[in-house]
Amino acid sequence: MTIETFIALLVFAFTTSITPGPNNMMLFASGVNFGFRRTIPHMLGIGVGFLSLLIGVGLGLVGALLHSIPVLYTALKFAGGAYLVWIAWKIGTSRSLGDGKVGARPMTFFGAAAFQWVNPKAWVMAVAAMATYTDESQYMLTVLLVGLAFAAVNLPSVSTWAGFGSVLREWLSVPARLKWFNITMAVLLVLSLWPMLK
Repeated sequence: MTIETFIALLVFAFTTSITPGPNNMMLFASGVNFGFRRTIPHMLGIGVGFLSLLIGVGLGLVGALLHSIPVLYTALKFAGGAYLVWIAWKIGTSRSLGDGKVGARPMTFFGAAAFQWVNPKAWVMAVAAMATYTDESQYMLTVLLVGLAFAAVNLPSVSTWAGFGSVLREWLSVPARLKWFNITMAVLLVLSLWPMLK
């Protein structure tokens, strides 16, 4: 892989990681509702989960499994959609900022990591990156370079969304503002399912 190709890969990884999607909508809402510090496990889970998905796609293990059992892909698609609708419902009906009390918890590291395997945007990103930026003559090396590029940009990208949310936390401490913010975030999260339905 040339340096020019690697730079293009970094730009692709950054733009796909920082643009709105299910992960970033959930992180923004989590930053508002729980603050930046309590959202860190969620952010790290996204990075580890997506990297495992990316490498799985790159090594062909996931693709081979989904190709041999097509119903598994459909099941993953619907499980991801159902999970996003459930999360949207929880966000949309939340009426108070989480301050560490019982009952209010941000997404866990393992929950966020597992979610990447049913996240439609993550699948599109992983397949597109591996199809575009790997080279058959240096396949294993380029798979690892794609993983490295995404690992380098992931945390700065996702922490930006959680950071924006935590900055708005005080302004959204007014119950009416928080109610409409959470409803708006829930609607946007459901709308992020659109690419999966195509």
